[in-house]
Amino acid sequence: MDKNEKTADKDQLALEFVQFAVESGVLRFGEFKTKAGRMSPYFFNAGLFDDGAKMGRLAEFYAKALVASGIEFDMVFGPAYKGIPLAATVAVELARHGRNVPFAYNRKEAKDHGEGGTLVGAPLKGRVLIVDDVMSAGTAARESIALITAAGATPHAIAIALDRQEKATENGRDVEHSAVQYVRGELGMQVCTIAKLADLLQYLEVGDDDGGQNMSAHHEKVLAYRERYGVGNH
Repeated sequence: MDKNEKTADKDQLALEFVQFAVESGVLRFGEFKTKAGRMSPYFFNAGLFDDGAKMGRLAEFYAKALVASGIEFDMVFGPAYKGIPLAATVAVELARHGRNVPFAYNRKEAKDHGEGGTLVGAPLKGRVLIVDDVMSAGTAARESIALITAAGATPHAIAIALDRQEKATENGRDVEHSAVQYVRGELGMQVCTIAKLADLLQYLEVGDDDGGQNMSAHHEKVLAYRERYGVGNH
């Protein structure tokens, strides 16, 4: 498969994922306040992948994107809380793709009985892939990186479902890079994304109506949001 074919396959996977997220009610349109205090015309809530069929298909998207990325890693880590089911189901799906890797996750509070500690699952070692839903400010990523480093392992890459491709905030102010760009440029880690804001815009531009709603109206609002807060393609 040449480079153009790989790009086409990745683009198709991204559009299929956006459609799946919309149909599942995970990707919604309206007015939503983000952690940065912005009014966003769309909202992605991975917590609404809330049954076995949805989680299974979500894990399939992650696994396909990871295999296509060529990123090498030795194990999977899921940060509490949303990352916990993601790490488990992605590890299962990767095994189906012939890539059986151990996984682990953390607790928010340390356990003071039984095995104790904050880590559950396989010991953290080697090159660790962090699996999460989205990355807004990179705060959760930094917490996971610190935890993995403290355990003597290497935080190597991050996989997320949706890259919002928008400016991160630091000390309440917008900066000229996104959280993904920060992780790649400043932390030197690879990032695998299933879909980006650019894919959502493409879907809205060519998509059919959303339960009777005008998709072109959503496209205009999301495009205006990107023009105000977006960063370049990455």
